[in-house]
Amino acid sequence: MDIFLIFVASLFMVLGIIGSFLPILPGPLTSWVGLLIVHFTEGIPMNTSFLVITLITALLIWVLDYIIPAIGTKRFGGSRLGMIGTTLGLIIGLFAPIPGGIIIGPFLGALVGELINRNDSKIAFKAAFGSFIGFLTSTFIKFIVAIIYLGLFIAILV
Repeated sequence: MDIFLIFVASLFMVLGIIGSFLPILPGPLTSWVGLLIVHFTEGIPMNTSFLVITLITALLIWVLDYIIPAIGTKRFGGSRLGMIGTTLGLIIGLFAPIPGGIIIGPFLGALVGELINRNDSKIAFKAAFGSFIGFLTSTFIKFIVAIIYLGLFIAILV
């Protein structure tokens, strides 16, 4: 049974890393579920306070994931349509057959969203850049936390 639980936990760890880039999956929280599953194995002792601290961290990152892009957008004069465009651009960029679609998509989505919201292309470009920077910052933080959780997962198993 322990081998099955470790296998399922490994899947959650991988999904957590993937979730760092997908707006649908909460990356660090998914990785944390992998750590929780390891807690239920008999052969690997796990400290409860460790689980609580990592859960609080994952929840904090989950909340910040919604705040950071908004801060980036607002700081550069962006709008709600720019943020929506960033998310739609990410989803389209993930499935686009072009290299770098995951980076180009959010920026173009933010730009289109801002151009729909405003007529001035200079302001729209600046706001789209802010939305894009906020998105990249949030994604980077989620990815780093998911990688740290993977490292902790490996350290626990070894």
